[in-house]
Amino acid sequence: MAQTKNECCSFAAHLATGRWTSVFASFLLMASAGATYLFTVYSNDIKSNLEYNQSMLNTLSSWKDIGTSAGILSGLVAEVTPTWFVLAIGSVTNFLGYFMIWLAVTRRIRKPELWHMCAYMFIGANSQNFVNTGSLVTCVKNFQESRSIMLGLLKGYVGLSGAILTQIYLAIYGDGDSTSLILLTAWLPTLISIVVMYTIREKEVKIRQPNEVKVFYQFLYLSAALAVFLMTITLVQQHVAFSQTANIGSVAVACILLFLPAVVAFRQEVLIWNEMKAPPTTIIVEKPQAIQQEQNTSIKEAEEETTKTSFLVDILNKPKRGEDYGILQALLSIDMLIIFLATLVGLGSGLTVVDNMRQIGDALGYEPKTTNTFMSLISIWNYAGRVFSGFLSETLLTKYKVPRPLMLSVVLFLACIGQLLIAFPFQNSIYLASLIIGFTLGAQLPLVLSIISEIFGLKHYSVLFNCGQLASPIGSFLLNKELAGRLYDIETTKLYGIKALGKPLVCKGKQCYGLSFKIMAIATFTGALISLILVVRTLEFYKSDIQRRYRGETYTKFNQEKETTMASSSDNEAK
Repeated sequence: MAQTKNECCSFAAHLATGRWTSVFASFLLMASAGATYLFTVYSNDIKSNLEYNQSMLNTLSSWKDIGTSAGILSGLVAEVTPTWFVLAIGSVTNFLGYFMIWLAVTRRIRKPELWHMCAYMFIGANSQNFVNTGSLVTCVKNFQESRSIMLGLLKGYVGLSGAILTQIYLAIYGDGDSTSLILLTAWLPTLISIVVMYTIREKEVKIRQPNEVKVFYQFLYLSAALAVFLMTITLVQQHVAFSQTANIGSVAVACILLFLPAVVAFRQEVLIWNEMKAPPTTIIVEKPQAIQQEQNTSIKEAEEETTKTSFLVDILNKPKRGEDYGILQALLSIDMLIIFLATLVGLGSGLTVVDNMRQIGDALGYEPKTTNTFMSLISIWNYAGRVFSGFLSETLLTKYKVPRPLMLSVVLFLACIGQLLIAFPFQNSIYLASLIIGFTLGAQLPLVLSIISEIFGLKHYSVLFNCGQLASPIGSFLLNKELAGRLYDIETTKLYGIKALGKPLVCKGKQCYGLSFKIMAIATFTGALISLILVVRTLEFYKSDIQRRYRGETYTKFNQEKETTMASSSDNEAK
């Protein structure tokens, strides 16, 4: 009886902390981590209630983007603390930041200064970095051979989170004051993070599953079903007035689709548990001798080089691509500089569209309800871009040795088309622009993060992962606040004259954003050309077997432990 009870407890612990369960828990976190994508939905409430002009509002949105991407602190914390602590910090900062914004916008506290609101926005948005670092980096390390697919799926759920949170908001609060959406983003992600924080952790891979990619495709099909449902319900809601009961019903269906991956994850954990309990097999997969000798030689040479060279020389003498770079070695490399410049214009211009979509819709004469549809479409196609880039780039790399940076270049060229559709609008062109911008914005992050992990290794990935995103807020600040915000206010002043100064007036006409997006299209096209340099530099690297160091791991230790346990049990029975 006691033995059965112990086995049940062991199985429960295995199920709660398994790496597949960790993936499902990460899906839940990512599905609630897209509060920053909803900024445009409640931005008009901030603008009117706090009496901001467009430049002030864009300043606030820039601090949102800075908070979203300034994740060096979360990376450094993750280097020295367990994952649950990283997620705990994220939950606290999320609630603190967005709850203070809600109090300010609803006038429950005295009207804060602009820098106060920027601080609240930075804190709330920065919580997303702790969530990403805690869950995403952990999952990549748990599934090193499928990192691009893993990144695509996780980032895909972030892309869907805007639409998911919108549906939950409608079910709980109704289609009323959008300030309630700010309150929802304060408490719901915090609650989910607290519930799953102990589930997400790095796991030693003792049992290699040959069907790993097939499992990820099952996750893909389920997430795609959720995306199709959300897109359908969003389009229907634009033409049909939903009752509160209908809103609750749609959320119930969405939640069922959201939780279905748990069935797949638990099934894999049960299979692993049964295999762990099976007698040890005599088939032991070991690293090929040539690869093992090469790695031992590389380690020995690296140790000898470390003792001979100074700190500065060590930074300049970078390892080969694919090996573990030091933090400064990676940050000061030409490859990282190219990634930085391409990301600056690519993500910066995409975030500018997301942050200004409500104002773009107003300027071009669309109804507010239609503008909300644009945001939901961006969110859903953001998901499509993330999973598409993750799965397709992995397939092209594995089968045809197509460099991953080449797909990044293609995505940036495609983003130029979406920006030109806003710069030169025609009837319903914003629908198409929303699809393209959402898709390309989503596709960039999994590609960039995969490229960083492949070129610079995983040893310091929690820091480099966040450093790689620093170009995003800088690009958003330059393109959103300094370019789009200032030109918008200039055009507003032309329309209203001196009355527009310091007042939250609305600019009308295609000229409000025309020049801004012409400039952004040129900048993005230049970024695409720059990214082609990285394609040329890494062509030989991607032709090699870049996954070999993560393939063929030795599992003799696990088998030996099983044999020792079985031998000990036999001795006890004999006694």
